[in-house]
Amino acid sequence: MKKLFVPFVLSFILLLSACGESATNSADKTNGSSETSSSETPAETSSDSADTPSETRIYQSESGPVEVPSNPQRVVVITRFLTGNVMLLGVPLVGVDEMSKENPNFAEQLKDVEVVSDESLEKIIELQPDLIIGLSDINNIDKLNKIAPTVTYTYGKVDYLTQQLEIGKLLNKEKEAQAWVDDFQARTKKAGEEIKAKIGQDATVSVIETFNKQLYVYGDNFGRGTEILYQAFGLAMPEKVKNETAKEGYFALSTEVMDDYFGDYVIFSKNADEDNSFQETSVYKNTPAVKNNHVFEADAKAFYFNDPLSMEYQLEFFIQHFLGQ
Repeated sequence: MKKLFVPFVLSFILLLSACGESATNSADKTNGSSETSSSETPAETSSDSADTPSETRIYQSESGPVEVPSNPQRVVVITRFLTGNVMLLGVPLVGVDEMSKENPNFAEQLKDVEVVSDESLEKIIELQPDLIIGLSDINNIDKLNKIAPTVTYTYGKVDYLTQQLEIGKLLNKEKEAQAWVDDFQARTKKAGEEIKAKIGQDATVSVIETFNKQLYVYGDNFGRGTEILYQAFGLAMPEKVKNETAKEGYFALSTEVMDDYFGDYVIFSKNADEDNSFQETSVYKNTPAVKNNHVFEADAKAFYFNDPLSMEYQLEFFIQHFLGQ
C-alpha cells in the first residue's frame, strides 16, 4: 500500500499543474497579457508566465527579500524536514540530507540525488544548484548564498499546512500547494471523524520512539504522525503527555513510568537499529494498550518526518490500523 501513495500524489500534482497551465494560456489569449502584482516586476510573475529557469522573482523570506529563480530546476535541500515538501510539488532535486536519502518512501525518487550537508560546500558547488533550502540554524549560510540563492525557515514557526504553502510560494507552485492543503484537510477530517466514532471520543493516543537508548513520548507538533493525530484528527493525548511535552515537544520516559504516559492507543515509531528492549519488560507488557493489542508499530525511518509526502504515508497507516481499511 505504501508503495502506491507517492506516485498517486505526484500524478495528482502534475494533473493540477497541467490544468493550471491550460487555464492560464486561455486567459492570456483572452486578455492579451498576464497581470503582474504591484509588488512584482514582469520577471517576478508566477510560473504560469515564466518559461525558462533563468528568469527570477522576489520571494519574501523570514530574513528578507531573496531573488530566486522563477522555475528552479536544480534544488538542494539541506534539511530532512522540507525535502518532501519540494518533492510533492515536482521540482527537481540534486542534493538532499542523509536522512531524507535513507527514507524508504523516498528511495526510488532520490536514487540519483546526492547526499549533502551544510558543511559539504565543494560538493554543493559541483551540483550547480539554482536554489538552496534549509533551516534557519544551518551553518555557512553566507557561503551557501554565494553558491545559489539560499532560503531558510525556522522549524515549527508555522504549522505544517502553512509551511507547505510557503514552499509553494518559494517554488512558484502556490496553486498546487493550496490544492494539496485543501484536499489533505478534507481527507484527514473524514478519517478523524471515522476513527473517533470507532475508538470513542475520549480515547487517548500516545506517540513514542526510542533514540540513543532512551524512550521518548511526543507532543502535537513533532513529526511521527503527531500533527495528524492531534491537530487534524483532534484525538486526545494523556494529560501527563500533554503537560510534559508542552515546552520542548517531547519528553524522555523511564521504563518504570511508561504506563502513566501510554494512552489507550500507542503509536510506536520503531527503529530496528535502536535499543527496544523496553518491550520485553513486564511494565510494558502489562500496560492496557499492549494487552488490548492497541500498539501500532511503524518504521521510524519512514515515519519520522512531517512533510506532505510523509504525512500521506502516515495518514494511510492510521486509516489502516485504526479502521482496518
